[in-house]
Amino acid sequence: MLLLDEPTSSLDLKNQLDILHTIGRVIREHRISAVMTMHDLNLAFRFADRFLFLKNGKVFAGGRPDHVNGDMVAAVYGVKVDILRHNGQVVIVLN
Repeated sequence: MLLLDEPTSSLDLKNQLDILHTIGRVIREHRISAVMTMHDLNLAFRFADRFLFLKNGKVFAGGRPDHVNGDMVAAVYGVKVDILRHNGQVVIVLN
């Protein structure tokens, strides 16, 4: 299992995608799992199989990406969002 803390922090867009594709390739090739923290919900939606939202140091919600809704994001992050689909990808947009 890989444990990764913000693996895309301080990277530009291309390198964020490159590192996440590399992580995906490594976990598939070695048949392992990866658990990572991310604050960029759009990247998380693009690559994650499961989500775990924390609020005040406790688990607030978890599940598959299709279980995440705008109310959940608003409760955790304190901002209203719309969750849209664009070209087959889920996109979080500030409301």
